[in-house]
Formats: sequence, C-alpha cells, structure tokens
Amino acid sequence: MAEADIGMAGLGVMGLNLAHNMERNGYTVAIWNRELEHIDKFMAGEGEGKRFVPTKSPEEFVKSLKRPRRIMMMIKAGAPVDWTIDQFKPFLEPGDILIDGGNSWFEDTQRREAALRTDNLRFIGSGVSGGEEGALWGPSLMPGGAREAYEEIRPVWEAISAKTDDGACTTYVGPDGAGHFVKMVHNGIEYGDMQLIAEAYDILRRVLGMEAAELADTFAEWNKGALDSYLIQITSEVFRVKDEETKRPLVDLILDKAGQKGTGKWTAQVALDLGVVIPTINAAIEAR
Repeated sequence: MAEADIGMAGLGVMGLNLAHNMERNGYTVAIWNRELEHIDKFMAGEGEGKRFVPTKSPEEFVKSLKRPRRIMMMIKAGAPVDWTIDQFKPFLEPGDILIDGGNSWFEDTQRREAALRTDNLRFIGSGVSGGEEGALWGPSLMPGGAREAYEEIRPVWEAISAKTDDGACTTYVGPDGAGHFVKMVHNGIEYGDMQLIAEAYDILRRVLGMEAAELADTFAEWNKGALDSYLIQITSEVFRVKDEETKRPLVDLILDKAGQKGTGKWTAQVALDLGVVIPTINAAIEAR
C-alpha cells in the first residue's frame, strides 16, 4: 500500500539527515539503500518509532510512495546516478518525479532530464548546500527542471529549507540542469571565499604571529560586521578546538592542503567557455 509522501534513496550522512528533516516537518519518508544493512541499522536505532517506511528493493521502494511519486537520490555523482535511475525506472509511472540532490555535472542533468521526459517521467536536479548540519536543520536548495515538477516538490522544499527574514532558502532556478549549474557556481564562489580565509589566516599566523585563541577572537569580531557569514563564524569556532591527545589547537596539527570534488574546476572550465573572468576562483583552484 502506498503510504509514503516522499522517498529517499541513498542513506549516507546527507541522505539520512535530509530524511530526518523531512520526517520532522511532517512527511512520511520511504527509505532505500543499495547496502540493505544500513536500513536495518537505521530502523533499529534513530529511525525507530518515526514516520519512516523501510524498503528492501527498488520495486518495494517505488510502490510504497503516493502518486505522483517523489524520489530524492543522494547518490555519488556520475555513473551511480544513472545506475540508480535504472533500478527505479521499470516501476515508475508517467508523471513520477526523480530528484538528484548530489553534485552532478549540469550537462549530465540535462541529458537525464531529456531522456526521462521521453518516457513521461520528470527529473529535477537540485543543488543542496549547507553540509551535514544544513541537511538536518535547513539547507539552501536550488531546484532546476520542469516548472510543473518543481511545483509538486515545492511544499517539501520550502518546509525543509533554511529560513531567513525573506522566507525559505529555495526557489525555482530554471529548466533541466539549471539547479546543478547554480550549485556549481555557488561552490566555485565558496572556493574563493575559503581561499581568502586561508590566506588571511596565513598572514595573521605567520607574519603577525597570532596564536589560535587570538585568531578565534579576531574572526569572531570580524563576524559581527560586514564579513558576517557562516564561513567566518565556523572558522572562529575551529580555532578554539583542541586536539584531545596533545591538547594543542587542532588547527596547528592539520596539514596545509585541501582536496576538491570537481565543482570548482567545472566552474573554471565553464567560465573559460563563456569568456567570464573569475581570477579569485581560479587562484583558489590552483592553490589546491
């Protein structure tokens, strides 16, 4: 019997936290994961007694959902998304909606949306920003796809997103791959922000010789003014964290290096294609 309002496929930290967010906001959430033991563990622990519908197969998962079905996938970008779509597709019906909440390349989203549209299925690529805490308590959501498909998920997206004085931190951003394009650019800008913070830290630490506690106070003070932002806030908090073993500031023990998942590089590539100058983002990518 179809009883769930929305489905969550992929029970990593982001998927689980988004599922918790949906459930806390009054939605019954069907859950499915490729590794079934994660479902059993979740339902025996933090999911017990809540509005979650555990399922053990793609067919059971799809059939547990009210129509039009709304399925969010929190899956690693690339081939795993196509594989997951293929698992669900035989059981979907016209008008059902698949939502990719990962950091997918926007051209992949365009391809998937066009292919599914020929089968009268709807596809939304939705950027999700805010990390693990944001997923649980209120992310920024950037959905792109057919407008009528967005209207079907809009109540859920507005309920679970972060809130400001201007309202929910989500809106329809455009057709097919627009949501993932916006998320890509968002991540590229964030690369630049984080590199600016890193270089400010480097000057304050190496040139002025400021210790972690003084750096924490400085960034906390900056966060009260024009630089007020989540990144400045958490930077000040990171400076106050001590390593449990050595009791030294943890920031002094962390390697001076950073990896990347690809969205920053994609931003630079698209900027070159479009003839857009982004020196700050380019420098941040090169620094990694």
